Amino acid sequence: MSVEVTKDTRIGELLEIDADVTPILLNIGMHCLGCPASQMETLEEAAAVHGINADELVTEINNFIAKK
Repeated sequence: MSVEVTKDTRIGELLEIDADVTPILLNIGMHCLGCPASQMETLEEAAAVHGINADELVTEINNFIAKK
């Protein structure tokens, strides 16, 4: 089953979909992945806080998941 991650995907949902994306998030400065507040944050919100282009992040994550 293929799952498409979007900018509206919450961090908690993403980690349930594929915890192996953790290094991608850590590499861009998202170091509090386990904190309750971040679990409810969307990728778009997290990207904005960290000065990352949300579209590029979503593309990178979807490409990573697709290669598995």
